[in-house]
Formats: sequence, C-alpha cells, structure tokens
Amino acid sequence: MTPIYQHILALEFAIKEINRNPHFLPNHTLGFQIYNTYFMTSWTYRASLELFSTKAQFIPNYNSDKQHRPIAVLGGPTTEVCLHMATILSLYKMPQIMYGSTTESNTKTEAVSYQQMFPSMDHQYKGIFLLLLHFRWTWIGILSLKNDSGEKFIQDLVPMLVQKGICSDFIETFPIIDDSSSIIELVEMGLEMYMVVMKSTVNVVLVHGEIYGILVLRLLSTNLKIEDASLWRKNKIWVMTAEMDFTSLPFLRNSDLVFLHGALSFAIHTEKMLGFQQFVQMRKLNLEEEISFIKLFWESAFQCSFSISVMNEDKNDVPCTGKEKLEDLPTSVFEMDMTGHSYSIYNAIYVMAHALHDFHSSMMEYRARGLTISKGTETKHYDTPLLYYYLKNCQSKTFSSVLLEQVQPISLCNSKCHLGYTRSKIEGKPFCCYDCLQCPYGKISSQIDVDDCFQCPQDQYANMKQDLCLPKIATFLMYEETLGIVLSSSALFFSLVTSGILWIFIKHQDTPIVKANNRNLTYALLIALFLSFLCCLLFLGKPDKVTCLLRQTTFGIIFSVAISSVLAKTIIVIFAFMATKPGSKMTGWVGKRLTVSILLCCTLIQGFICIVWLTTSPPFPDADMSSGSKEIFLQCNEGSVYMFYCVLGYMGFLAIISFIVAFLARKLPDVFNEAKFITFSMLVFCSVWLSFVPTYLSTKGKYMVAVEIFSIIASSVGLLVCIFFPKCYIIVLRPSLNNKEHLRKQTHRKT
Repeated sequence: MTPIYQHILALEFAIKEINRNPHFLPNHTLGFQIYNTYFMTSWTYRASLELFSTKAQFIPNYNSDKQHRPIAVLGGPTTEVCLHMATILSLYKMPQIMYGSTTESNTKTEAVSYQQMFPSMDHQYKGIFLLLLHFRWTWIGILSLKNDSGEKFIQDLVPMLVQKGICSDFIETFPIIDDSSSIIELVEMGLEMYMVVMKSTVNVVLVHGEIYGILVLRLLSTNLKIEDASLWRKNKIWVMTAEMDFTSLPFLRNSDLVFLHGALSFAIHTEKMLGFQQFVQMRKLNLEEEISFIKLFWESAFQCSFSISVMNEDKNDVPCTGKEKLEDLPTSVFEMDMTGHSYSIYNAIYVMAHALHDFHSSMMEYRARGLTISKGTETKHYDTPLLYYYLKNCQSKTFSSVLLEQVQPISLCNSKCHLGYTRSKIEGKPFCCYDCLQCPYGKISSQIDVDDCFQCPQDQYANMKQDLCLPKIATFLMYEETLGIVLSSSALFFSLVTSGILWIFIKHQDTPIVKANNRNLTYALLIALFLSFLCCLLFLGKPDKVTCLLRQTTFGIIFSVAISSVLAKTIIVIFAFMATKPGSKMTGWVGKRLTVSILLCCTLIQGFICIVWLTTSPPFPDADMSSGSKEIFLQCNEGSVYMFYCVLGYMGFLAIISFIVAFLARKLPDVFNEAKFITFSMLVFCSVWLSFVPTYLSTKGKYMVAVEIFSIIASSVGLLVCIFFPKCYIIVLRPSLNNKEHLRKQTHRKT
C-alpha cells in the first residue's frame, strides 16, 4: 500500500499542474477514476469491463454510457495487471499507458493498443552486463518472480550471461504477494529459497522482482534470521531490477534494513519535482470522499483507526483524524520524494496531455479548412486509434542505473587465476568454477583468467613468474669470458711451445737425431701443428661470413697436412728398413720425391673435399634461438653437415692408416725409429676425435664451439708431446746421446 498511495499522489499532482495551465488544454479539464484490482486477475478483468458499463451498473459487453467513458487508461504497476488489463481494453481499442513493466503481448492487437512508459528490458540487460563485468562478478545467484514475467526474464537473461562469461550457482523463485497470500505461507515457501541463497558461495544475487519484491525480502530477513543468525549476517550484494520498488507493511516499520546495505538497484529515471513535497505536505484526508483502500493505507501508516467511536474507544487505539502529516512518517513507510514508478505515472499523464493537445490541434486545423465536425464525431474520435497515434508520438523518459562505487566486492566461484597460471575446468561444475594450474615451462600467461598459456617468440623467453616474455641475450664464445680466455691462452701457449720446438730443431738440424727421420717432414709437421693451434682463434669471437667460411676448411686442411706428414714419416721408416737389406731394390724409393708425393696427395684430396663443400653448401652465420632458454647463440651453420663429417671422416681415415702402419713398424731396427712414438700419438689422436663426435652432438650453442676447440688443441698436443718431446729431451738435456756412434750401437743391438 505504501508506494501505491504515492502513485495516486503523483497522478493527482500531475493532473492539477496540467489543469492549472491555461495554455495546455484550454476549455478542457482532466479528471481521473481509480480502480483497485487488488493485484488479482479476476479483479483486473472486472475493473477493465467496468469501464465500458453504465455507471453504478455492471453489464459485461454492453456500453450505453459513452459520455462517461474515459479517453485513456493508465495501468500498472505489475506485469500481470498490465497484460490482463490489455486483454480486455484492446478489444475496445482503448488507448492505454502502462507504467509498469510488461512482457511481450499475446496478440498484435494488444501490442498496438498501449504505450509502455517503462523502459525496454533490453536496456536493463545491457546495464546488468555492464555492471557485472565492470566489477568482474562472474559467479552470481538469481532470484526471480514465479510468473510469466519471471520465466521470460530467466529465458532471456541466462543465455546472455553465459555468452558474457557469467554463470549462476542457483536460480530460485519467490512467490507473488496477492490478496490471498498469507505471511505464514510466504515464510514457509521462502525458507527453502533462503537456505539456498545464504549457503551459496556467491556474494552477488541478481533479483528480478516487481513492486512487492522488497517486501518478500524484508519478510524473509525479519522472520528467518532468528533461526540461523550467522547465515543471515553473511554479506550479500543484492542487484535489483528497476521493476522493484520499496514496499513496507505496518508490522515491518521498525525492522532493520541491514540486508539492503550495499545493494545496487537499477532505477527509472526521475527528476526533482518542484512543488511535489509541498503538495504532499498539504494533502489532507477527506474522510467522507476518500476511497476505502486509501483509508486502509492511512490506518496502517499512522497506526490509527477510522472505526473507533467516542463511546467505546479503547485506550490502546488511536482514532484517525485525517490531519496526520505524511512527513512525520519514517522513510521506510513513506517517501516524500517522488520515486521512479511515481515519476513514470507523472510522465504518463503528461504524455496523455500532449497527445490530447495534438489531437485537438488537428481538429482545429480541420475546422480551419472549412470542414465541420460534430461534437459527437469529435467524441467518437477519442475511441479510435487516432488518439493512440498521437499518444505513440510522445516520447517517454528512459532509466539510468544507480551504483555504490566505494568498495569493490568480489563475487567469484573461486579466486581468479593470476598471471602465469591457466584455468582448468572442474568436472561437474559450472564453467565459472575452475582450478588454476601454472603454465608449463617456457610458456606464459600475461592476463588474468586465461584458458591457455602461450609460447614466447623464439627471440624471447619466459620469466620466473611466467607472466612476461623477456628478450633473449645474443651470446657467442667470446675472448673476454673465462672459457674463451682459457681456450685462447692454451692455443697461444702451445703455439709458442711448437715454435720453440721448431727453433730447437732448426738450431740442431745437422745433428743425427734430427736428420734421422727426415727433417723436412719434421718441419712440415711442426708448422702444421703451429697453424692448428692458431686456427683455434678462428672459432672464438662473433661469427661472421669470413670466419664461418675459414673455420672448418682451414682446420681440415691443416690437420690433413699434419697427419699426412706423420703417415709419410711412418712409410719412410718402413722403406728405409727394406732398403738396408742386401740386394733390395727399394733404395730408389727412399727420397724427397716419396715424401712430397705422400704429403701433396693426401692434402689435395682434403682440399678437393673442402672446395666442393664451399661451392655447394658453404657455412654461414646463423642464430640458434631454440637451444638456450634465455640466450640466442650466434654460431656458424655448417651449411652441409654431410660435408663437415666428410672432412672429419677423411682425417680419421688418414689417422687410422698412420696408426696401423706405425704399429707394424714400431719394432723395426733403424736409426732412432720413431714409429712407436707415432703409434702412441695416433692412438691419442683417434681417441680424442672419436669422443668428439658424441660430445659435439650432445652440446648446444657456444659449448659446441668449445668442444671443437678443445679437440683441436688436445689432438695437436698429443702429436706434439708423443713425437717431439722425446727428441727434445735428448737434444736439449742428453746431447751426449745425439751422435752417430751411439745411434749405430743402438741399431746394432736391436738387430
């Protein structure tokens, strides 16, 4: 009853404003009649039919009192009243203005007969989505009316919510309050709904109700909180649709409104109406003229009674005088400011007034053209769609949403997945409920609540939190780093050692131990070892086109020269032994031509392999982005891995031949036979390069380069130590052994 009385006051206020304006509807005075439907279907139909019956008589489908027929009907505030009213009034083409929300009409005839002041639900849907998404409320509950309007609300809204990524834990309905409802029934029916709502993990409840929706919630909060106070104290954010209006009953006037604290409501657009509060304050109740349900409101609001006589007045009863002041009532009972629904009624009256003004203006224009129209014809036009045509052209106000934007609450099924995590669906639960799993290694998620992690680009890597891609650092085997310093220092050191040995051999070139094993091959071998140490420097530093072309080919040719020299030394030992036998014809083979032939032939084959490699698929600078987690390795792409292994394979072939020949000649009597030293050096050489291949394939980036440099240095040092250190020991430390007599004795003893 509380909001209904303000609706009546808003209606009366608007009509009095229009009637006081002489320029609005000159020579016309607006009046109104109020029909109470008691929010019941039968009474709504009856009230609608009474409009077409003779005054003070009810004869359905009989209209004999057209003079007192209203020109339009203002209906509301509930959906049921609007639709049931339209069912009857549309048959008579009665213009209707609905100030309550309505669902889709059953027939086209009904749809074209009324003008709806209440905003379209599509606007509310949009507002609901914007509100929920703004606060990131994706886990909600829904309460709706148990009628056609509530069912349509659920059918329309829930699929839209799913599309927006919002899901509901429950969808419950609460009953409609009508004249036949009892408080006990409401409490019993609401108990189950209350337990579902309060035990749910959702913090936001979307409530679609109508004018008595708040009353149901207040009844539940008042009667059910006693049973389990801890549940009711759980904070819930109530998001209410614009159809709801604050409603109070007498016994609820002193109940608290804690459950509404923090509630959000979509409100019909309203403005401050000048003079409305003064109008309400001056409103006095005429005890003789007022209709019964207004007196009922007055009794319940002021807690008084009109039926008390002076003789039998009870001390506890207070008689109603009609002079009570509405401003003395608490706001929980009566609002002095015009509410949204009342403002819709106020606008509806002005829409009708504008339509009448346009209608009469058209009639005056009709007369100005020299045409006549009878009063009866003019009156008849009120019953035709022409008046509704003007009514339709008048624009109504829209609604806006009102928010509490202070502290942002949270309403989620579970905590959001932070950066670096991805959502994982929980079987058997709504899609808003999920687990959070950390992204796999190397992948990131840079947003909250992502469905999948993604791989960083090749030139970037995932940080420790796996929420950001960081640029990889370009790296290569540099001279300045520790590993580069060790390898380069080792290469330079052994190159200096090789130079020293070469200097010793050149200085003592006329001694027997130097001349005994072909000093020219010795010089060639030492120079090759010296260059092999220096070629390691080509592998250090940032790769470029020139160094990539020279690295493997230079290394392959230099080592081929070194191994060819060793092979020639071994073959010379064998031929020299065979030439010393009586009657041997091998004497002519022992000489410079044999050594030069062996050296050139073996080296040219390797050179041919390298030329084919460089012309078909040469090495080139490249960047390895996948091997390192945080680094980009700048390296030389071999171009053709097959040709690279051909170079290594050819060197291995020469080394194996040298090993076999030296092993067979290790015990031959000769002047300082070095075959046994060559055997051991080739064994070291082959061991190094056989272990190189698996190690090289199992490493990545700059460590592949380091492995190759180490193999070059190690194999070269093996040759240097095994072949030349024994000779240097005799030349430098035991010069007494470096003479022909001693060598002859040694050879004779072996023979």
